[in-house]
Amino acid sequence: MSVNSFTSHSITKEAAARLIALTIAASERVGFEPVVAVVDASGNLKAFERSDRSSYLAVNIAIDKAYTAASFGLSTAQWVDLLEDRGASNLRHVPRVMAAAGGFPIMEDGAIIGGIGISGGSWAQDQEAGEEALTNFAK
Repeated sequence: MSVNSFTSHSITKEAAARLIALTIAASERVGFEPVVAVVDASGNLKAFERSDRSSYLAVNIAIDKAYTAASFGLSTAQWVDLLEDRGASNLRHVPRVMAAAGGFPIMEDGAIIGGIGISGGSWAQDQEAGEEALTNFAK
């Protein structure tokens, strides 16, 4: 074992595609057309899907939700509460930090392997679709 490096894990292309399909199915059930972004463990875009009727603005929102979740290992819904704290409130000005529900870290064996961001619905719809997709992904 080296003392100067570490091994990291990242979501595979196949797993990212499966997670996007699960998210689209969940979004359809919830009742909206989503934009879904999956990033790898370093926050770089791995997979992406935009529904035909989704908003153009939702594209960057979904990508930034995924980036935020992967970068910090917290859901973006948790960031909403975190930024209310006076000590952390200046973090809202960090580029790409997205404090809106619908972003989740993707975990495997206790390690972050990526992040997913869902946009296009209300905050509650984005959150619900993501929770459902991640539950089905873990099965």
